[in-house]
Amino acid sequence: MADPLEHLVSQLLALTTVEPGTGARRLPPERELGDALGMSRGALREQLSVLERLGFLHRTQGRGTYLDRPSDDFVRTYFTIARELGYLTDGQFAESRVLLEEAVAEAAAARATEEDVALLRAQVDTMISATRAGDHEAAFEADVAFHRRLQAMVDNPVLHLMHDGLAHVLREAIRFRRLEAVAVEVPDEDGVRRTDSVHYAIVEAIEAHNPEAARQAMRAHFENWAALGIPAAR
Repeated sequence: MADPLEHLVSQLLALTTVEPGTGARRLPPERELGDALGMSRGALREQLSVLERLGFLHRTQGRGTYLDRPSDDFVRTYFTIARELGYLTDGQFAESRVLLEEAVAEAAAARATEEDVALLRAQVDTMISATRAGDHEAAFEADVAFHRRLQAMVDNPVLHLMHDGLAHVLREAIRFRRLEAVAVEVPDEDGVRRTDSVHYAIVEAIEAHNPEAARQAMRAHFENWAALGIPAAR
């Protein structure tokens, strides 16, 4: 049996008007909608508010109410609150991120363009130059951008939602981990740290369109942190 909210969405879809050009799905005014659904305005508003909080509905002053593609906010909120309440741990988040990143690297290797590879390599170059200059915040942001680029290459909304939620929760832990590496990791003779350069192997595997090598390279990236004795999360 369908959840009441899911059933309501099915009913709403049948009552929407698709606007030409934009494809936006506009709902009728509340009074008309309530009559069509056999719901009081109070009950209807309560259900519409739930959809709005989940990001599936938005209201535009002077235009109306629309069903919408959700943002990442509700996934971030769910993960953040679940973590605060102790239902999900940093270790579970970190493990999930490793598994997801491996799958994304594998998929990216099958789809990468020359432009994608160039952009990924540029992010690794930025990590290295920023770390050499002592700008660890810039190196961290380049690291984040590298993994976001992989997500964009795969272009799967489900994976994107999961990745964004996990990365949001772990963001400060990842920053902390990179700063810890500065104290324990010995750079090579050119001043390059493996925590940065290990990303090149991922790029090379993706450039070669070798999914299994890309998965293995991503795994080696995370294993490098373990080898340094730095936990995946605080």
